[in-house]
Amino acid sequence: MAAATAFAAARSAEAASTPAISIATKAIELTVTIDSTLRLYPWLYDNLFAEARHDSAKWHADAEAANPSLRERSRWFHARNYTLRSVVAQHYVSVLRVDDTYEGGAHPNSVVNTILWDAWARKRISIRPFFLEAVDNGPTMTVLATSIRAALIKERKARGAEVADNPDKDPWLASIKPHILNLGPVTLAPSTEKGKSSGLTFHFSPYAAGAYAEGTYTAFVPWTDFKGFLSPAGVSVFDGERPTQDAEKD
Repeated sequence: MAAATAFAAARSAEAASTPAISIATKAIELTVTIDSTLRLYPWLYDNLFAEARHDSAKWHADAEAANPSLRERSRWFHARNYTLRSVVAQHYVSVLRVDDTYEGGAHPNSVVNTILWDAWARKRISIRPFFLEAVDNGPTMTVLATSIRAALIKERKARGAEVADNPDKDPWLASIKPHILNLGPVTLAPSTEKGKSSGLTFHFSPYAAGAYAEGTYTAFVPWTDFKGFLSPAGVSVFDGERPTQDAEKD
């Protein structure tokens, strides 16, 4: 109970705007906040709100249906935050989606996901269009997986975590494979070059790339690592270097 209350208070303090969705019952306290800056992209904002409304209805129903003993005499907590990550040439918008939950247990949980939005086509996309090829185990995916693993190894060692000499044998790194769906949630990193992206940032929740106590991880892959695999669309997107202030957020 105390852990849930403290966690809810901390998340509430961080909210910078009025929640787009707010539900409070005996079973659950639920909020969804959408970065007000995203209103500049109405189709995107509406898409996020529709997703949040659908998911909120499910969370609410699950909490109401759960055995009260599973709630440990306390209502569940769920907070989702959509945050603008970057905008490239007013064309591609990267959004971070973070779900913080507490449903009893030793600690809250946090899940990080991402959305890449094509503002011209008005739809969600993957990074596939930026590359000449993106087949599983192909050269592009292999380069990306290798770079992601290298970035995570460096950061995990900096935090004092143990890392296996062979990444394929490391229980946390082995899940990162040269498959577009197994690289991790991805956003376009900002750049020192106006209207460009300096590379790809992959975002990992607690438990995704390390033990829960290690927290979240990000793995930045500079565009120069994969410049030889870029499609014409990718060439138009990537250039410059990662701003210092962005790197400091890791």
